[in-house]
Amino acid sequence: MSRPASLSAAAAAGVAALVAALLLLQPEDVGQGASVSMAETESLRKLREDFRMQNKSVFILGASGETGRVLLKEILEQGLFSKVTLIGRRKLTLDEEAYKNVNQEVVDFEKLDDYASAFQGHDVGFCCLGTTRKKAGAEGFVRVDRDYVLKSAELAKSGGCKHFNLLSSKGADKSSNFLYLQVKGEVEARVEELKFDRYSIFRPGVLLCDRQESRPGEWLVRKFFGSLPESWASGHSVPVITVVRAMLNNAVRPSDKKKELLDNKAIHDLGKADDSLKP
Repeated sequence: MSRPASLSAAAAAGVAALVAALLLLQPEDVGQGASVSMAETESLRKLREDFRMQNKSVFILGASGETGRVLLKEILEQGLFSKVTLIGRRKLTLDEEAYKNVNQEVVDFEKLDDYASAFQGHDVGFCCLGTTRKKAGAEGFVRVDRDYVLKSAELAKSGGCKHFNLLSSKGADKSSNFLYLQVKGEVEARVEELKFDRYSIFRPGVLLCDRQESRPGEWLVRKFFGSLPESWASGHSVPVITVVRAMLNNAVRPSDKKKELLDNKAIHDLGKADDSLKP
């Protein structure tokens, strides 16, 4: 590709990403798990200890992505699960000593029924699976973010998973005219129909991170939010590490709700609840 064409493509991606970010700048959804009390914050250490004693097994979908990678690291640092399994299309290179006991199941997402055993025997599942329209095209995006996620959830339910955690997006709405938000909203609703014992949906705003892969559009969006007042930007964006900690802090909290919807504010509150806590 010539340099002008490359710059044009990058500019188009940047504009598209910025438009997407602006679409997310709407009043915050009111999630069912939208607040964390001071008492809960102070009891997080005990909740983690109690959770570890249950020797639960967990799987992660999308561990090669930014959020999944950070989630895996945090899970291992906190030592919350007795067994950790990654389910993905390729085996990841995990050289560090901390990763030596991580199990990896390589699957073909186009033939997931042939790999049902990979989804068996897990108490908790985290789905961070996703791609972009730019990377996979419109059809590829729908296949990954809807079809792969839904089929994985079905197999997880059949395999005995009790608590399914889905990374979605702020503004997810199956009736949206914006494909990204429409697909996110549709998969949220269809996973709910599977009736997990506990189903937690996380709807963060723009994810703030330094990706390993180059995404010029997201770089522009991060710069955009970085130029805004912190109090305002935090309402529409969130660091990946905060999302991950919110996911895990929520997982260790007992709940009698079948469905939990955590919006961007709830994610900030719960993810920062234990900034000073380490096991």
